[in-house]
Amino acid sequence: MRILIAGCLLLAACGGEPGKPGNEAGPQQATATPVDDGKADCAIGADAGWARDCQIERTGEILTIRHPDGGFRRFRVLADGRGLEAADGAEMARLQIVDTGLVEIRIGGDRYRLPVKVAGSAP
Repeated sequence: MRILIAGCLLLAACGGEPGKPGNEAGPQQATATPVDDGKADCAIGADAGWARDCQIERTGEILTIRHPDGGFRRFRVLADGRGLEAADGAEMARLQIVDTGLVEIRIGGDRYRLPVKVAGSAP
């Protein structure tokens, strides 16, 4: 099953209004209904719990996920539809579909959940 990230990270391209009431979806809600609010559910560190407090930015083929502590991860969106890869550093990003329209990215001890469209699925 291929994951089409280039057109699927709509959240990264547009973003909503952070802080707007009704956009505070926790990880349980995120698996049921992804929210386009410019944020992602993330667990930063090996033993961290999930929280919706990572900011998403997309500029061209570069996707940046900013951590609440000021750290960040940068990914390159692959044009061939295979997903994404780490844009810098030696660690590889691993992608896994965790629910309909939701992918989990694991890199180092960090995890992120982002909405996606699976290639061949209805819009």
